Amino acid sequence: MEQKVTSTTIKGLIIGLVMIVISVGNYFITADPDNPVKYIIYAIFIGGIIFSIYQYGKEIGNNATFGNYFSHGFKISALITLLMIAFIIVFMLAFPEFKEKILDLIRKSMQSQKNVTSDQIDKVIEFYKKGFWLIMIGGALLSYLFMGAIASLIGAAITKKNPRPLEQLD
Repeated sequence: MEQKVTSTTIKGLIIGLVMIVISVGNYFITADPDNPVKYIIYAIFIGGIIFSIYQYGKEIGNNATFGNYFSHGFKISALITLLMIAFIIVFMLAFPEFKEKILDLIRKSMQSQKNVTSDQIDKVIEFYKKGFWLIMIGGALLSYLFMGAIASLIGAAITKKNPRPLEQLD
């Protein structure tokens, strides 16, 4: 009996929902935008994609090429990226105080630098206030797709490849 292949949609939804649950839990535990838990979320993202590609290879008997594996992983990362962008939008609308915490974090970071004046800090904070949605959504889009491409490359590279021509399958 042939093993059924798990779809990229199911894998992406599972990984994305785990990331969202951890993000929400982290917010209610610490409410700190600079908490190191964000690195755990990125590790789940990257590790989940790599594992999904590896598992896909096992499900199809490693009968694929590097490009097939990369495509599988990148489809998963694209779905997770869309989920995370939707989550960011809903989260920021539900918890608008989080935006202020991020702006305070930026202000504190700039104040710790010696060569930055308070006027420069105010201009940067104003810039972030005006472009907040673009920065948040654009940043998530670029960072998740970039990390997804890297994870897909790694997953495709480490997964065994044994493509068999159609004549040999009979």
